Formats: sequence, C-alpha cells, structure tokens
Amino acid sequence: MSLFLAEKTWQELKEAVEKKTIILVPVGQVEGHGWHLPVDTDAFLAEAITRRVAELVSAEMPVLVTPTVWSGYSTREVTRWPGCLNLRMETFLALMEDLCASLIEMGFRRIAVVSTHGNHTGALEVVARKIADRYGVYLAITVPTIIARKEIESFLEKGRKGSCHAGEYETSLMLYLSGESVRQDKLTDVDTLRIADWRFYGKVFISTWGLQKSITGAYGAPTAATAEKGRRIFEAIVSVYAEFLKDWGKNEGHPGGKKLPEGTGQKGSGSSLSTPAEETG
Repeated sequence: MSLFLAEKTWQELKEAVEKKTIILVPVGQVEGHGWHLPVDTDAFLAEAITRRVAELVSAEMPVLVTPTVWSGYSTREVTRWPGCLNLRMETFLALMEDLCASLIEMGFRRIAVVSTHGNHTGALEVVARKIADRYGVYLAITVPTIIARKEIESFLEKGRKGSCHAGEYETSLMLYLSGESVRQDKLTDVDTLRIADWRFYGKVFISTWGLQKSITGAYGAPTAATAEKGRRIFEAIVSVYAEFLKDWGKNEGHPGGKKLPEGTGQKGSGSSLSTPAEETG
C-alpha cells in the first residue's frame, strides 16, 4: 500500500483518520547551494528523509507522507544567486498554517513537520503556536540536524566550520542519495564558516548570511564530503526519527489535540515539540 497521502482516495483517507495515522510533512526550499549542489537540495533531502522514515515505521504504525512543500522563505541575501523560488515570510506562514489546518479538519491529529531549510525553523514554530491556539492540536516541528545532532556530528570531520549550508553535511547526503547531481569538479572550501570561531556564534540568533559574506552561495567544507559519510548520516537520521515516532505514538498524552466538535475549532496553549535551530540554510 502506498505511504503517500496524495495517492489515496478520500475513502482511504477517511480510514486513515480512523486509524489515527501520523502525518509527515516534508518541508524544504529551492535556492542556491553553492557551485556544486542543485538548487532543489533542501526539498530533495526533506522528501528523501521523510519517505525513508515512513517506510521504516509503517509496519508498526499507520503513517502517511504529504507532498513536499518545496518553496518557502529565504533571507534576501540568498537571492544574490539565481535559483531561489522565494515566498514572502507572511505567505509561507499562511501556506503552512492552511496546509496543517486542512489536515486537522480532515481529522488527523498527529502531524510532524520535517524541515531541512534553516530559515524555516522559527517560522514553523510560529505556525505550530497558531495551530495550537486555533485547534488545540500540537504539531511536532522537527529538523534533522537538531533531532539527530549528536549522531550527525560524530561522522563529520570539519566540525561547525564545515557544515552550515551546502557544506560537508549536505554534500555528503547528496553524494549518497543523488551522486550524479553533485558537480564534484566545482567543490571548494573557499566559504568555510570562519565565523564559527566567534565565542557567541550559536548562542544568539544572528543569521549567518549577515555575519559572513559568501562567495559561492555556500558555507562550509564540501571537499570533506563523501558518499560513505552520507550513508551513515542518512541512516542515523532515519533511525532517530523512527525512535521519535515510536515514542510519540506510545504516549497517550502526546500533542495530538482535543476532539473537535463538528465544524469548530478549539483554543489550545500553543506549545510545540521543537528546539531552537542553528542556521543550516
């Protein structure tokens, strides 16, 4: 049976609601990723991770994956490089709120967003609070580099200087998942993240794009990337997500919201399962 919501009939989706199916929403972006990666990298990784997670847990719990949200908000600095299909922040907030509201109004209560674009993290937390206030349903806002941070860092050689945007981390994943799309003759470390040495880096929010000018539209050390690192990172991310979903599914007090009267919404406290993110894109 298909794990993709868009491939279901409405009758099958009604059954999925009755089974208390978990919905995974991959969210990425289309924007420049240096000289060596395609502009759809964020959207591609969001879909690849979410698809594999669903495959891994589907034997133990009902799960469906929505179509990938492939366009969103990028800071204006990123538009220096062709390829950014950008939405205004207000548009992205409205898009995500409306998509999640649609799922909730169908009857789904457990919705996990899988976001691979750093500029989206704060915005998605706002969406989670708006949805909670509107429906009493608490979204899980997840980011691979946060939920599996420890595991990911154990495979990277260049540390914080090497992985921020199209660096060792993302390039390794792309070499593993879509090696033919990586322009290996264009790899360069000219945009190594020098600002990572600043003692306040990561302790306050100032966009990386405003702290260090990029030459290539990337930050990090992609020359350190390998397909083998990508495989290990990908498997670690998927494994951690599977653990999270299993724990979430077992918890009867999970942020699954309240039963709504027909045609109405209810107020909630506006919390979300999320953590402040570092700039990753």
